[in-house]
Amino acid sequence: MYWLRRGTIVLVLLLVASFIAWFVPRVLDPTSHGPARQARDSLWVSSSPYWIDRQLCRWLSLCGLHHLRRDPASLPNANAASINDTAHVDDQVWTELRRRSAEPLLWEGRGSEASGAASAKGHDKKRNLFERRRILKDVPRFILKHAPLVHLYSGEQFWPSDIREHVQHMEVVVDDELVNITDDKLTLDNLHRLNQFEGVVTLHSLDDVETRPPWLHSHDNVPSPFDNDGDGHDNTGDYGSGAPAGGERTTWFDVDKDTPLHRISAPRPRGPRRRLRPPLLQPRLERRGHKPDASGYSRAPAVLIIVDKGSGIIDAFWFFFYSYNLGQTVLGIRFGNHVGDWEHSMVRFQNGVPKGIYFSEHEGGQAYAWEAVEKRGDRPVIYSAVGSHAMYATPGDHPYVLPFKMLKDVSDKGPLWDPALNNYAYHYNYKLEKHTEMDEESTDGHKHTPSLVPASTNPHAPTGWFHYDGYWGDRLYTLADIRQWRLFGQYHYVTGPTGPKYKQLDRSKVCQRPQCRILYKLDPKGTWY
Repeated sequence: MYWLRRGTIVLVLLLVASFIAWFVPRVLDPTSHGPARQARDSLWVSSSPYWIDRQLCRWLSLCGLHHLRRDPASLPNANAASINDTAHVDDQVWTELRRRSAEPLLWEGRGSEASGAASAKGHDKKRNLFERRRILKDVPRFILKHAPLVHLYSGEQFWPSDIREHVQHMEVVVDDELVNITDDKLTLDNLHRLNQFEGVVTLHSLDDVETRPPWLHSHDNVPSPFDNDGDGHDNTGDYGSGAPAGGERTTWFDVDKDTPLHRISAPRPRGPRRRLRPPLLQPRLERRGHKPDASGYSRAPAVLIIVDKGSGIIDAFWFFFYSYNLGQTVLGIRFGNHVGDWEHSMVRFQNGVPKGIYFSEHEGGQAYAWEAVEKRGDRPVIYSAVGSHAMYATPGDHPYVLPFKMLKDVSDKGPLWDPALNNYAYHYNYKLEKHTEMDEESTDGHKHTPSLVPASTNPHAPTGWFHYDGYWGDRLYTLADIRQWRLFGQYHYVTGPTGPKYKQLDRSKVCQRPQCRILYKLDPKGTWY
């Protein structure tokens, strides 16, 4: 009888643990689970060659237990040489790099002679109808004046990366089958040609990422030290401020070309009618505020995509790319690694005046009113979390998904990156999305303006990479891969991200998701969701 009771208790505990393992991940997972995803998950579980592993995965959500091992951010002394090199770079070298960053970039396959020939022949607007329609526009001064500054984590191991270098370390995989494209080297100019393949197209790392190759860390792209000369007039934000008195005056928080801006009428006061002063339609542009010309520079360009939403609303999307996303740990076990990492911030302007800002954070992200966030002079400050590079408005711990701070991002005031010093700048018209650089002409024989056009600061910047439909990093490793495990619904390695084109650039709201809550004060304690 004693052993029967003990056995019953153990069986009940196993059933409770099994239910928790099945139920909790489904409740906390912010993504939806449709029939297609369930079918893919079934195939993924079946990829394990071990029967007991498949059963533990199906019934207890314990997948690949025999693969568990330590997953450090970097290997001992693997990148010591590159770290030492960047730590002792001569100041004259940095000065030269910054000087070059202000010059027009020479893209793949184009030397100085070819560039000169292009200027003389390829840009004859009288002879080239397509170039006549490809009108280059400047980057508005107010966008650079209010460009964000990014505090990278002081102990970061995977720094900003150049997408041009990233694709050089990739091979093409379609539906888990390697595709031979040796006749045509991958570049930012031709990446869109991969869309011709049917199936799931993925850029797969040529190196085993667990060997931590130097290009994965991008130590050479650590921003040079930021000179805190005291003229930045730091503004740490107002934690106690709320919404504007009387509410917002316009619907700047929900605008696109199909939903024009509306002015919100204030409640009519009782008594004599007063004549209201007409609003100032176009604010006077002042000189740019504090700009660290001699610091904050990274050799890895950011990507600036400017989207005109109509009604005087302009969204400035700042994209930041990293070759590797190091996941966070729960009870010493790491989850969420992936090759390639796109993060972004968006500043919404109304008639040249910043109104709100968005920070990308994992599946959701958060939007703030402009007055709420910390600033350095006229520029908002972003805190990038270690490993995941998720973007936050405050330094410190940022719990998410799991309660009790079991899973959290961490950010601090590490190296300050100024993306305004080095970036690829574009104008994007989502209404012309059917017109890519691949469209020579329409069915009626007329050529069209492409949807993405480089800004005048970099007229020869490639656009093919933007229209690439696939993933920028390895696809989800199978359960048979010794690098992979999944515990309680969380994978050790997940699929790499899609590019900026698929980050809802046409959104009417400030947030990436339709459910958009704009905060008018910061939450220094942080909350989990």
